[in-house]
Parts: sequence; structure tokens; C-alpha cells
Amino acid sequence: MDGADKITVDFHCHSTASDGTCAPAEIAEKAASRGFAALALTDHDNCDGIAELLAHGGGATRFAAGVELSIEPGGGFDMFHLLGIGIDPGSARLKALLARILEGRNERNERIIGNFRRLGFDMAGIEAYSHGDVLARPHFARWLADRGHTASVSEAFDRYLLPDSPPETRCYEERWQPSQEEAFAAVHEAGGLCVMAHPKYWRRRWRVTGVEIDDAARELARLKELGLDGVEALYEANTPEENVAFVRLAHRLDFLKTAGSDFHGSNKPTIHMGMKVSKGYIAPFLERLNLV
Repeated sequence: MDGADKITVDFHCHSTASDGTCAPAEIAEKAASRGFAALALTDHDNCDGIAELLAHGGGATRFAAGVELSIEPGGGFDMFHLLGIGIDPGSARLKALLARILEGRNERNERIIGNFRRLGFDMAGIEAYSHGDVLARPHFARWLADRGHTASVSEAFDRYLLPDSPPETRCYEERWQPSQEEAFAAVHEAGGLCVMAHPKYWRRRWRVTGVEIDDAARELARLKELGLDGVEALYEANTPEENVAFVRLAHRLDFLKTAGSDFHGSNKPTIHMGMKVSKGYIAPFLERLNLV
């Protein structure tokens, strides 16, 4: 395919408003300076960085307001992250949902802190690692690494912060998640599109077995009826084979298709902002967002 047919976009980026290390303004400047066609800021469970991002609009790079929500994954599935893209951050229904999610996150964090204390950690200074209202597992992991309790953020997750961390060190706790129907309705009422982020992580076992496409197709067809609009078929951490499989699946089920890096700055240093895609691939999504 001719390189002239390619443009750079990114519909999955995190800033200091959640667990990234770049401010929203820095993300906007990077996107503009690198000639991105479009970018969405999708911080976890909040829209606090959106105004700062949009203040840098007006040039060739088009910016969209977004959010990433952890929602009920569905029976037998393990993790469903929903990207709401093209939202109005002022939507009353969305703001109410985010407030309830934050409450659940804070309740979970108190349990995590209690677990660490039972292991003998004093947890001093952990609150300073949060950005705005959001204290998330990457902040706990960074705290552990910075204080020499682990050699890296990755080790901190493996040892303490995952559902399958060793029982003797596991500090992980579940948190409240909205239902699929509730989340889809809130995003749609806010004027946004509902996109499943990184579908490869939907079932934990797929990391070993590979993605079971027929399994995914059956559940995605049900989710489409509930209001899911699209799939992040091109994802920075996908293998080439996974990209092909999810693009074909999205096409088969008539979903909108997006592309995202899951950029977190230095918290995920191997992930770089921006995804090269063909104009034809991303055009339907850009049109739905009025970004063309």
C-alpha cells in the first residue's frame, strides 16, 4: 500500500490526569508536531485533562474528548475496557457514572493499602503519586519501584498487583464496575461512541492460547445489540496476526474500527504514541466523530 495513503492517529492515550506521565498539553503538542491527523485523550475514569487538550486545538491535528472505563466483562470473560470517544465531558449522566466509579476505586484502594500494610509496608507518600483524583495500580507499582521494594514497575505488578500474583504477596483487589448497558448508555447520552479497547485482553487465557475468534465473535455480536459501536482492532501491543484477525472480525460484524497505542509516557516506555493507518481504514470512524 502506498505510504501516501497512510495517516497517523491515536484514539487511546493517557495523561497525568490518570496514570500517564505526559500532561495533556504535552500530548497535544507531540501530536501536532508529528503531524497526527487525529488524537483522543482517554484517561481512566475521568475527563479532567480534556479542557487542556482541547485548548491546543485549531491546527491540522483534530482532537477528541474521550475516557476509558473498566466495565463488567461479561460471563466467563476477564477484562473489558471501554473507550468512550467523542464525548461531552459535561454530560450529567456521564459525570454521575464517573463519580460512582471514583468512589469504587477509592474503596478498592483502601483495601489495597490495608493489604500492603499487613505485609509490613508503611505506604507513606502513596497519595502523592496520584494525579488529580485518580490513584491507580500503576501508581502503587511506581511507588514500590521508587522505594526499592521491587526492581521495576513490571515486577511490582507481577508480585503484588495482579489477580494471579502469588498468594503470599498478592495485594490486588477487585473494584466496582458499571454494567455494560449502563456504561454504553452513559457514553451515548454524552454524544460519544463506545469502542472496546484492546480486545486481546478480554479473556486472560488468550495470552496463552491465542485469541479464540469464534468465541469473541459470538459475544461481540451480542454487545453490538447492546450498543457497542466499535473495536480497537489495531492496537500497539497486538501481534500482526492479531491485528489481521480483529480487523476481519470487526468488518464481519460491521463494527467501526479504531487504532490506539495505549500511550502512558514513561510508565509504559516501550509504547510510543501514534498509529499509522490507511485513510480508508479509519475514515468511517473519523466521519462519525466529525473529524474530517
